[in-house]
Amino acid sequence: MTDSQFDHQAIRSQFPALQQQLGDNPLCYLDTAATSQKPQCVIDAMNHYYRLDNANVHRAAHQLAARATLQYEQVRAQVQGFINAASTQQVIFTHGTTESINMVAHGLTDLFKAGDVILVDSAAHHANIVPWQALAQRTGAKVIPIPLDANGCLNLSAYDALLTQVPKLVALSHVTNAMGTINPVKAMVAKANNVGAMTLIDGAQAVAHLNVDVQAIDCDYYVFSGHKMYGPTGVGILYGKLDALEKLTPMLTGGEMIKTVSFEGTSYTELPNRLEAGTPAISAVIGLGAAITFLSELPQALIHQHEQQLIGYLQQQLSQLSHISVYGVTPNNDNIGAVAFNLADEHHQDVGILLDQQGVAIRGGHHCAMPLMQSLQIKGCCRASIGIYSNQQDVDRFIHALTEVKSILL
Repeated sequence: MTDSQFDHQAIRSQFPALQQQLGDNPLCYLDTAATSQKPQCVIDAMNHYYRLDNANVHRAAHQLAARATLQYEQVRAQVQGFINAASTQQVIFTHGTTESINMVAHGLTDLFKAGDVILVDSAAHHANIVPWQALAQRTGAKVIPIPLDANGCLNLSAYDALLTQVPKLVALSHVTNAMGTINPVKAMVAKANNVGAMTLIDGAQAVAHLNVDVQAIDCDYYVFSGHKMYGPTGVGILYGKLDALEKLTPMLTGGEMIKTVSFEGTSYTELPNRLEAGTPAISAVIGLGAAITFLSELPQALIHQHEQQLIGYLQQQLSQLSHISVYGVTPNNDNIGAVAFNLADEHHQDVGILLDQQGVAIRGGHHCAMPLMQSLQIKGCCRASIGIYSNQQDVDRFIHALTEVKSILL
C-alpha cells in the first residue's frame, strides 16, 4: 500500500474486535492507549505458530524448533529496523515495558551509591517511577521529579537547573501515558549526555504513533510494549546501546542465558541471550513481528496525518461542550494518541460506565500517573485515545454519548 492508496476502511476492517456489537450499540473503542486492538494478521501468525511450529527456540535440533527459532530471530531483526537500532544484539525481548524498566533498574544497582541523583519525568507512568524508587531504596540514591508547567508539560527550564546536580540517570516518557504529550526527548537526552547521565526513554505510547529512531535520540535505553502497537500482550522490548546493556546484571538467571554452569561457578553468554533467561513468549514475539509487518506496509505519512487530524478534531469537539475540562493540551497542539478530560465535578468512573452503556469504551482513573494527577490537582480523569483504526464517526459517537451523559449527571 502506498501513500496514494490510503483506504482507512480497509485498515479498520482488519480488526475483528471492532466489528462487534455491545448490546444494541456497535463498539466505539477509544481506549487504545491502554491496549490496542489486534489485526487479523497478528491473530493468524500466533495461531499458525501454535498449530504447526510449536517448539522451544534455540535448543532442539528438530525441524519445528528450527522453524520457531528462525521466526523468533527474524522478529529481532524486524525490531532492529523498526526503531533503527545498530545491531540485533541491542534488541532484548521482555514481557513488556514494565519488565524492561525493572531489568534496567535492577541491573544497574551495583553502579549506584548513596547520594546519586535520578531525575524522573513527573508525568511518567508508575512503571517509570516505582522501579527507580526501589533502586534508590537499595542504594541510598535519591529520586528527584522533573517539575511540570501549567500545561502539564515538562518544565524545561527546571530540567536544565536539575542537570546541574549531575544526575546519574534521567528517566523520561517519549509520549505521556495520560495526556498524549510529546516530550522533546532528543534535546533532553542531549543535555543529559552532556553531564554524563545515563538515559532511559519509555516509548510505550510513542511507537504506534511516531517514527522512532533510537540512534537519533541517542538514549542509552529505550523500552516499549507490543500490545500498544497492535501486537499481543506479554511481549516487550528493551533496546540499549551495547555498552549500556553490558552494564546490566541480569535480573533473571537460569537456562538460555548461560555459557557454562558448574558448582564452582557460572558464566553468562553474550548479548542478547544474556538478558533473556528461560523460555520466552515465543508466540507473542511472532505476533509482534506480524504487527511490525502490518505497520510497515501502511502509508506512514498519511496515517500520522490522519491521527493528528483526528486528535485535533476530538480536542475541538470536547472544547465546544460546556462543563468539560481538557488537560495537557500543549501550546503547539502537538499531542498524539490521547485526550484527558473531566465532566464538571463528576467522578470519572461514573462517566466511563455511562459511556460504556452506549457502547463507547474509554478509560477513567489516574492512568498509573498519580503524581501527574496531584500536579493537576485532580484525583483522576477520563481519557479517550485513538489508534490507526479510529475515525471521525468514533469521535462523533463519543461526543453524542458524552452529551447524553451530561444530561443524566448534570
